Amino acid sequence: MRRRTAWQRVLTGALAGLATTIGLTTALAAPAAAATGTPTAVTRYTYTSQPGDYIGQGGTATYKKSTATITAGGSAEYVRFRVSTDNEWWDVELAAPQGEKLHPGVYHDAERASFRTGRSPGLDVSGDGRGCNEVYGQFSVNQIETDTSGAITVLDASYTQHCESATAPALKGVVKYRAHPLSYAYTSDPGDYIGQGATKTHTGSTSTFSLSGRGDGIQYSASGKREYWTALLAPPTGEHFQAGHTYQAERSSAAGVAGLDVFGNGRGCNTVTGELTVTKLAFGTDGAVKAFAATFVQHCEGGGPALRGSIHYYA
Repeated sequence: MRRRTAWQRVLTGALAGLATTIGLTTALAAPAAAATGTPTAVTRYTYTSQPGDYIGQGGTATYKKSTATITAGGSAEYVRFRVSTDNEWWDVELAAPQGEKLHPGVYHDAERASFRTGRSPGLDVSGDGRGCNEVYGQFSVNQIETDTSGAITVLDASYTQHCESATAPALKGVVKYRAHPLSYAYTSDPGDYIGQGATKTHTGSTSTFSLSGRGDGIQYSASGKREYWTALLAPPTGEHFQAGHTYQAERSSAAGVAGLDVFGNGRGCNTVTGELTVTKLAFGTDGAVKAFAATFVQHCEGGGPALRGSIHYYA
C-alpha cells in the first residue's frame, strides 16, 4: 500500500466550485429538486428517558409534522423548539453563552437556560408541566441557519439533560427543524487498509464538509475528529449519475463501470473494486450538484476486507 496526501489527485470532468464549510448562515438556499431522489427537509422530535428521569418519565417517543405541531423560534442566541399534540407538549430551549451565538459544535456543562451563569451554555427541556429547577447536561448543534431578520430557519441538534443533579437519570433527545441530512459515516473491516478497522460518524457538530461537481463527476470531502476524507466519484463513461442506481465500481470509471476512490488520512488504494449506490441527487440551476446521498463498498487491491460508508450532503 502506498501513502499519499488528500490533495495529490483531482477528479477529471467538470468540477464547479461548490465548497461549503458548514456554519451559521443568514440565507442558505435550500437544495434544488431533482427529478428523482428529491431531498426532503426533516422536522422531527425524538426523546429517550431513562427510568427515574422526572421529565420524560422513563418513556420514549417520536413526533413528526404529521402527528404534531412543531415550531422553532427565537434566534441564534436563544432557540425555543416546541412540540404539541392534543394532549402533550414539549419545550426545548438551547442558549449560547452570554454575548455569543449558537453555531455548529458541542456545548458542554450546560446550565438551565434562563438562569445560566458566566460563560455557560443553556439547556432546558420540559414537558407536560414537568420541569427542572437545575439542569446539568450538554448539547450538540449540527446545523443552524437564520434568515435576514435573525429568526431560526434550520435547526439540527441533540441534547442530554440531567435534572437537579449531574448524576440523575438522563433525558436524551434529537431536535430537527427543516434540516437536511449532513454526515459522513464509515465502517472498516479488520484488515482494511484505508479505514484501519475503525467505525466513525462525522456530523456537523464535529466536522466540516464540502462537495463539488456535476452529474458526470463529484468530489466530496469530510474533515473532523483528527481525520480527513475524500471521495472521488464518477459515473460510467458517457453517463451521468442517476438517483436510485447501483453501480459496479473501480478506481477509474469505464464503460459500464463507475469510478470509486475513497481515501483518508494519507492512505489510498492503487486498485479498487466495489459498489456505489446513489440514493439522492439534486442540481442547481447552473447544473452543479447541490445535494447528494450515496452508500459505497470499497475493496483495496482486490482484497476481501471492505470499507463501507454513507455520504449525506443535504440529502
